[in-house]
Amino acid sequence: MEKIASFTVDHDKLEPGMYVSRIDGDIITYDIRMKKPNKGDYLECAAMHAFEHLFATCARNSKYSDSVIYVGPMGCRTGFYLLMRDNVSQSETIDFVRETFDFMSKFDGETPGSKRKECGNYAEHDIEGAKLEAAKILEVLKDWTVEDLSYER
Repeated sequence: MEKIASFTVDHDKLEPGMYVSRIDGDIITYDIRMKKPNKGDYLECAAMHAFEHLFATCARNSKYSDSVIYVGPMGCRTGFYLLMRDNVSQSETIDFVRETFDFMSKFDGETPGSKRKECGNYAEHDIEGAKLEAAKILEVLKDWTVEDLSYER
């Protein structure tokens, strides 16, 4: 099989941040890298799960809801993917992610979709851990620009 594009990126050089992973037609895949790969510090499962629920809920309830294709975690537990239509500029997407993570870091309430009937692993959510991770990556992204979206920064 051919190696997929994301496996050609040298993960030992990746730093936390937000990157354009690929562009397929009108869909841009953003790599929101929250942890440095291969360093032993990964997103805790329960916090990552709550982060996913909160991020997806916020994104799909935002002014960009019609342009959000997918929000989901990386299997390596170092971050999240955000797939957006290109009718939202890269600059707007950075601002959108910052606004969303700011909201998430201050969220007060129950993890959205965390009841047994709503989730396949309803017992494993850590909303406080998710809020902490949102605050950490928000700090990384505070001055992020379109020029920073390239892996080859």
